[in-house]
Amino acid sequence: MKPDSRRLRPARLIASLFLAIGLQGLAHAEPDSAAPAAGPAEAAYPAQELTPQILYQLMLAEVAGARGQVSLAAQSYLDLARRTRDARIARRAAELAVFARQADLVTEASRLWLDLEPGSERAQQLTAGAMTSTARIDELQAQLAKALATQGERIGGALLGLNRGLGRIPDKVLIRRLVNQLTEPYLDHPEAHFARANAAYVAGDPAGASAAIDGALALRPDWEQAVILRAQLQQEQSPGAGVGVLRDYLAVHPEAREPRLTLARLLVAGRQFGPAREQFEILLQRSPDDRDVVHAVALLAMQQGDWAVAEKQFKRLLELGHPEPDTLRMYLGQIADQAKRPDDAIAWYKAVGPGGQYVMAQGRIAQLLAAGGKLAEARQHLQAAARETPAERAQYALLESQLLRDGNRNQDAFDVLDAALRAEPENPELLYESALMAERIGRIEVMEGRLRKLIALKPDHAHAYNALGYSLADRKQRLDEAEVLVRKGLALTPEDPFIIDSLGWVLYRRGELTGALEQLQKAFGLRADPEIAAHLGEVLWMLGRRDEAARVWKDAAKANPDNPVLADVIKKFKP
Repeated sequence: MKPDSRRLRPARLIASLFLAIGLQGLAHAEPDSAAPAAGPAEAAYPAQELTPQILYQLMLAEVAGARGQVSLAAQSYLDLARRTRDARIARRAAELAVFARQADLVTEASRLWLDLEPGSERAQQLTAGAMTSTARIDELQAQLAKALATQGERIGGALLGLNRGLGRIPDKVLIRRLVNQLTEPYLDHPEAHFARANAAYVAGDPAGASAAIDGALALRPDWEQAVILRAQLQQEQSPGAGVGVLRDYLAVHPEAREPRLTLARLLVAGRQFGPAREQFEILLQRSPDDRDVVHAVALLAMQQGDWAVAEKQFKRLLELGHPEPDTLRMYLGQIADQAKRPDDAIAWYKAVGPGGQYVMAQGRIAQLLAAGGKLAEARQHLQAAARETPAERAQYALLESQLLRDGNRNQDAFDVLDAALRAEPENPELLYESALMAERIGRIEVMEGRLRKLIALKPDHAHAYNALGYSLADRKQRLDEAEVLVRKGLALTPEDPFIIDSLGWVLYRRGELTGALEQLQKAFGLRADPEIAAHLGEVLWMLGRRDEAARVWKDAAKANPDNPVLADVIKKFKP
């Protein structure tokens, strides 16, 4: 016989209320029930009898919240929390008050929650955030001091959470003052000094932070967390010092994981990739299934050109269920490509699924096909991908045009972009790239029209100004306008070496050789690009400094033997 479903509804409603506010097990709890003892970080909740009045008020609060009357719901929970003295109900009141943006309710509910559950970091955070006005700082300090005083054996954890609890206060100097005052009674605990070190560092006093962490280590010399903080502080003040602190510690405690992990990360930050990899490999031997460590070893091996180890570790990471498998497949494709295994590379790229890496993967497949003499197949691949994902059609058109441009099929490259632009006439990337291709095939009026349209659509597009200004200067036309355009681009991106190069070229065309040389030397110092080298050498040549010009061209040609612009200028001046 089926039970009457109507009889289940009250029980279901009560269960949903318990789940909503975290009161599982509240009803019918017996004082001497065989429940597990609360751990060090757990609150001791009172055993509540679920009276009709409590049930009614719970229902009233939840119904009010469901109807959008969040302030009423928060007030109902707060009234109930005052009567029951249950921290879970106080927490629900505080969170609803935050959602309702009722500052006074937040203050009352969070203070009650903190009073009932003094070890809760979240309660500390809400209380601190609600009581940051000058008038209430003393009250906040008293509230937190009272909370700390109730912790007993849990005081260490409470002191470590103190900085997070005060984190919502914007005045970091004030946080430091509060931390120092609140920890004063507990200076025989290393955690008090640790809290002071954190507060001093955030307040901008690294020396004070170092002194405080020394105090923590004086009380507990082998405390890993404090050693790590000391190393980080010393590394900031003197690069390499923190590395020494951690090496000394690991010499005595070779099995310590977190200090070794921190050492490896500091070495990576200092670009000491070989020593960093040694540390990660020690960690890997001890924890072969640690995804973070496997990932680090793979990336460092790849950075060092150790393709075999990188490939092995990336494959292992896939087996371990890395949360970003497509990124790993991209890396594996690059490794196979580097090892001259195009079929394997294509297989990895084809395994990349829809998402952030997908378009890039399809582009690499097409590039590999084209490099193998299969340009038609490469184009078909990109066109098929564009049909499957019309939203990315412009990106595939840009990739296809790049393949054609690399094959010196400039007219075909322009046609591809032109067709895509008809579908998306205001796409900035299509406007810019099609303008550059229009110039390559001699369609100067198209180039200028599209760049001007792009500037109208995106007045902050620095490279559109630069491309138009450079084109005018290179053709020795409207040099005043060319300089204005290039300087607009440079104002938007002042340290761009290519726009600085364009300014140098404009000045050269105007006959201002000294100014041109200054700009071109600056551009070349920022980036040793072969086309910048070609311009710099030409200006040096025209200034009579021909040995310097020849040296610039020779060095650039050695690094870039196939650059046509560089080859043309060398042929022009040194036939």
